[in-house]
Amino acid sequence: MKEKRILIIDGHPDSDRSHFVHTLADRYAEGAASGGHNVRRLDIATMELTPLASRREWEQGDPPAAIAAGQQDILWAEHIVLLYPLWLGDLPALLKAFFEQILRPGFAFRYREGRLPEKKLKGRTAHIVVTMGMPALVYRIFYGAHSLKSLERNILKFVGITPVRRSIIGNVEGNHDIRDDWLNEMTARGRAGR
Repeated sequence: MKEKRILIIDGHPDSDRSHFVHTLADRYAEGAASGGHNVRRLDIATMELTPLASRREWEQGDPPAAIAAGQQDILWAEHIVLLYPLWLGDLPALLKAFFEQILRPGFAFRYREGRLPEKKLKGRTAHIVVTMGMPALVYRIFYGAHSLKSLERNILKFVGITPVRRSIIGNVEGNHDIRDDWLNEMTARGRAGR
């Protein structure tokens, strides 16, 4: 198995370590380290993030130091693992602010006159892990996994990160045996670097 450079983005905005997303991220990191992979982490809850307020700020403003460091982590990575809880049917606002700040023009893509933008983050793969209180099947079928599809298509694939795998974990406050199964699954996926 080839050693990979893996960036884990823990997208839970609450720093309370009792949240399941944090534990999933920890287990993935443990598995990846035991599999011989190089691992870096970004924890959204510990970053000072503010949403951008204008297009000018997004296109021409200098990113804050933590964002610039995060951009270097993304450039370093071959594989990105993004974990977050589903809030009001979408990404938590702080995670959205992170993407607005980090995926700026010039870094993540480049405008080209009369053509689609150049995807500057090609060559990276991703695995999205989203947790939720509702059953995963309801999110997939009734809601069409719309926010997850938007994240894949409109953010990750737009900048060239592909292929994207996904794990949808429902009923996170329910059956603890299922939680244990997912923790073991994250360890195994980390070890395999996928």
